[in-house]
Amino acid sequence: MKRLSTDRLWSMLVLAPSVLLLAVFVYGFIFRTGYTSLTDWGNDPAQAFSLKPIIRYIGLQNYTDLFTSSLNVRFRQDLVSTLFFTVFFIAGCLGLGLSMALLLDRNPKAEGLWRTIFLFPMSLSFIVTGTIWRWMLQPQGGLNQLFHLDPAKNEWLTSRASIWGFDWNKIPLLTAVVVALALLVVAYRAFQSAQRTRMLVALGCAALLLIWALAVGPNVKMLPAPEMHGFNIAFIGIIIAAVWQMSGYTMALYLAGLRGIPEEIREAARVDGANEWSTYRLVIFPLLAPITLSAMIILGHISLKIFDLVFAMTGPDNGATDVPALLMYITSFRQNALAVGAAIGTVLLLLVAIIIIPYLFSQFRSQEGHS
Repeated sequence: MKRLSTDRLWSMLVLAPSVLLLAVFVYGFIFRTGYTSLTDWGNDPAQAFSLKPIIRYIGLQNYTDLFTSSLNVRFRQDLVSTLFFTVFFIAGCLGLGLSMALLLDRNPKAEGLWRTIFLFPMSLSFIVTGTIWRWMLQPQGGLNQLFHLDPAKNEWLTSRASIWGFDWNKIPLLTAVVVALALLVVAYRAFQSAQRTRMLVALGCAALLLIWALAVGPNVKMLPAPEMHGFNIAFIGIIIAAVWQMSGYTMALYLAGLRGIPEEIREAARVDGANEWSTYRLVIFPLLAPITLSAMIILGHISLKIFDLVFAMTGPDNGATDVPALLMYITSFRQNALAVGAAIGTVLLLLVAIIIIPYLFSQFRSQEGHS
C-alpha cells in the first residue's frame, strides 16, 4: 500500500508541471479570449494598446454584429469560403490519398521510392507549400507557361467570380435541415443497433427541426436585405496546393489500413464469388471506414484553422481568398479591434469543437465498450 501511494505521488509530481503549463497557456488563454470577446476592447483604436485601456463588458454584442451587421459582410463570406474549402479539401485529400494507397498496395516496382515521393509534400510547412504554389500559379509563369494557357484568362488566385451563391438569410433554415438530416442518420444507426430510446429521441428532435424549418425558417431574416455569398473561384488554386500537401498523409493512413487487413478476408470474399470491385466495395472499404472518419476529423480541423497557406499564397489583403483566421489577424493587429478579433477566434474554436468533441466522445465510448 505504501509503495502504491509513493508511486502515485511521484506520478502527480511528474505530471504537475505539464498540467500547470497546459492550464495556464491553453485553457487560461482560451478563457481570456472568450472573456475579451464579450467586451468592447478596441472599439476605440487609439487607446486599445494603452497602459490602462478602458474596457467595458457588452455581452454577446460582438457576436451579434458579426452575424447580422452589414459592416461584417467580409466575415460571413469568410465563413462560407471556409465551408467550401473544407468540403473540397477533405474530398480531394481522401480521394487522392486512397487512390495512391490502392496503387502502392499492389506492390509496384520501386514502391519505397514512390511512397517517399507521395509523402514528401507532407514534410513541408504550409508556408513553403504556399510559396511554391504561388510561383507556379503566377499569370506569366508556372502552369500557365507549361500548358500554354493565356495569362489574362487564368486568374488562379485573384478571380472575383463566384458560383453556387445563396442568401445569408437562409442560413438558419439550411442549418436546421442539415442538423435534422444528421439526426435522421443517427436514428437509423440507433435502429440498426436496437437502441430504441436513442432512436426515438433522435427522430423526435429531427421532426421538431423539420417542422420549425417548414413553418418558421423561411420567415427568419438575419439581415434587412438579401446578402449573397458563394464559392470564390480564386480558392481553386489554394485547394490544389492544400490537397497536394496533405494527400500524402491520408495515403499513409489508408496504406496502413490496407496492409492491416488479413489476406484471409480477401480470399474468403473471392471464394464467395466476389470480383475485385465487389471485394473492395463490400469488404475492404467498410473496414477502412474508421480510418476515413479519423482522417476527416483531422483534415476538417486543419481546414477550419487554415491561415499560413492562404497568407503565403495571396497575402492578407486579397478579399477573394480571405478566411476567418486571416480576418482575425487583420482585425486584431491591424485594426486594433481586439474584442472583435477575439470573437472571431472564439467562433473558430466553437467550429473546431463541434467537429472534435463528438468524435472524441464516440472514441471514448467505443474504448469503454471494448474494455
